[in-house]
Amino acid sequence: MKIERIEVRAVAPPTEQFQWSEDLPAQYATNTVLRIFTDEGVEGVSGVWNATSYGFEKYTAEAIRHIAPILIGRDPLQREELWFDIRPRVFPVPPQALASIDIALWDLAGKVAGMPLYQMLGGARDRIRSYASTPMLPDVPAYLKFVEDLLAEGYTAVKFHTWCIPEKDLELSRAVAKEFDTSKIDFMLDAENNYDRGSSLRVARVIEDLGFTWFEAPLPDYDLDGYRELTRETSIPVLPSGNWFMDLMSFAEAIKTNTWRSTRTDVHMMGGITQTQKAIALTEAAGINCELMSWGYSLNSAANLHLMLAHNNCTFYEHSVPQSPYEYGMHDVIRSDSNGYVHAPTKPGLGLEVDWPAMEAATFHEFTIDQGGAPGSVH
Repeated sequence: MKIERIEVRAVAPPTEQFQWSEDLPAQYATNTVLRIFTDEGVEGVSGVWNATSYGFEKYTAEAIRHIAPILIGRDPLQREELWFDIRPRVFPVPPQALASIDIALWDLAGKVAGMPLYQMLGGARDRIRSYASTPMLPDVPAYLKFVEDLLAEGYTAVKFHTWCIPEKDLELSRAVAKEFDTSKIDFMLDAENNYDRGSSLRVARVIEDLGFTWFEAPLPDYDLDGYRELTRETSIPVLPSGNWFMDLMSFAEAIKTNTWRSTRTDVHMMGGITQTQKAIALTEAAGINCELMSWGYSLNSAANLHLMLAHNNCTFYEHSVPQSPYEYGMHDVIRSDSNGYVHAPTKPGLGLEVDWPAMEAATFHEFTIDQGGAPGSVH
């Protein structure tokens, strides 16, 4: 089997935009969708998302343009060899560009094998609890009402994206703990890298006492000393955002030096399923959880879901809410059941069918790389 053609499209779904902190504008969420076609008619598909502040982005697609020609004429089942050949050399490559190729190769492999990816990757389970991952809302009453609605849908866990202002975030946290039973419902707080060390420690101690399940991204991910201090001084699991560690060596070093109580990454930041499998293995060897991100569009989330289901050391699937804006362009979507669980896709590969006319309708940039090894038509 050989790769004949690769199609890349940057998609701008006509959906609602959200923000995750008070100083962050509503975000443009681009879905970069890649298709790998082979000479035997088997096709691999992936989607990677990116959030930008002032418009949809083309740079993920454009980065793919400069590495995808390596794949033409190659065996798509030789994933490790192909990942080695597309790896960054002199200058960094956006990890989403690497991930888009790697995920599509895994999707293709699953279709060849006739298996859902989670089974190929280990198959530890076929369902996982999900938490509702909120956008920023205007005030505390809006959050409390939103939590009530989410619990009525069946969720048993909620993560708050908030204003990322410590005192306002603590006001919300105290109100949530007063209104709901934190011994029965899991609550998490995500500060999106916005606090300093003093406020991080103060908030960590308060929400630990309130019974929150974890504290995410209080500091920039690169502040390893700050995270080590938080981990030493509190017992609540403190996690990074997972957006800043893009290689296994620095990820492994952070684990070895007890930087976090749980790790956090995802297929987009670690450059694909191939590398994220290794990151999870490093985390398992350390005896701690790896809480994968799965925010974003359905195709993006599916790759992370399969990895979670392949292992036992991820406790939750992150479910972007409201759900419908992230389901654009899909015939199949991922939804939590009435008991707060997400179930494994049953179709081969990623297991989700794309609505190609809808994707094409929202495409604002596209090109094809063919047998000539160079980009073809560009729009």
